[in-house]
Amino acid sequence: MLAITAVAGNVPLDLTVTNSLALVELAGREDVPVYRGAAEPMVKELVTAEYVHGPTGLDGADLTPPSLEETPGHAVDQIINIIESHSEPVTVCTLGPLTNIGMALDRAPSIAGNISEIVTMGGGFFEGGNTTPAAEFNMYVDPHAADIVFRCGAPIVLMPLDVTHDALTTTERLERFSAMGTAAGRATAGMLDYYQRWDMEKYSMPGGPLHDPTVIAYLLKPELFTGKQVNVAIETEARLTEGMTVVDWWGVLNAEPNAVVMNEIDDEGFFNLLFERIGRL
Repeated sequence: MLAITAVAGNVPLDLTVTNSLALVELAGREDVPVYRGAAEPMVKELVTAEYVHGPTGLDGADLTPPSLEETPGHAVDQIINIIESHSEPVTVCTLGPLTNIGMALDRAPSIAGNISEIVTMGGGFFEGGNTTPAAEFNMYVDPHAADIVFRCGAPIVLMPLDVTHDALTTTERLERFSAMGTAAGRATAGMLDYYQRWDMEKYSMPGGPLHDPTVIAYLLKPELFTGKQVNVAIETEARLTEGMTVVDWWGVLNAEPNAVVMNEIDDEGFFNLLFERIGRL
C-alpha cells in the first residue's frame, strides 16, 4: 500500500483523517502514510451521513485516539506525485466520494495513463440509490468528481449497491468477528453492529449491507464477483437524478464501455475472506 488519502464524506474531513490514522494503528500498518485531502466536494456543498455512522463516523468501534500524525502534504498533490513517479501502473481504491482522485485527474489528466485500474465503491443500477431514489451516497456527495473519473480513460471496476446489498452483516457474522478476541475483531463487530441498525430499519433486511470492503476483496479474490463491461455516466445537473450512475447495462446507447460494473457476489466467500484477513490482525 502506497498511501491512504482521507476525504470528507460520511463525516467531515477532520474526523476521516483521525479515523484513518486510528485504523492504520489498529491494523499495525504505521508504515502507510495518511494524507489529508479535500474538505468539500468540487462544486457542491458537503453532505455527510452521521445519521448512519454516528457523530465520529465509526461509532461502535471504540477506537483509541491515534498517536500517529498525518503525513505533511495535500492528498491531491500526493496522488499525482505517486502515480507520476511510480515505475509500475498504480491501482487506485476509493471508498468514499471521489473528490481527491477527481481533483487529481482534473489537474493532471495524464496520470490516467499510469493507473492500472480504479476500483470504486458507489452507485447502483437495479438497486437505485440509498441517498436519493436515484443516487448512492458517494456519487451524490460529489458527482462532478465522479464524472471526471468515469471519463478519464483509466480502467474502472465499480462495486455498486447491487453487489453490497447481497453482502449482509448478519448476527452470526458479527459474532464471528467478536469471537476473534482481538482489538481488530471487536472494533469491526462494534462498528458494524452500530451501522447496520439504520439499514436494517430502512430496508427490512436481516443485516446491514457491507459496502467498502468489496473494493479490497475484489483485488484479493476477483472470482468472488461477477459483472459486465458497460458504459457508465454520472448525472451532474438533473434536479431529481443528481449523482445517478447511469449504467447502460443493455448497450442501448452503443457507447464505448468504460467500466466493469459488478452485479453479483459470493457473499459466503466474501465474508470468509474478511474473517481470515481481519483475523490476522
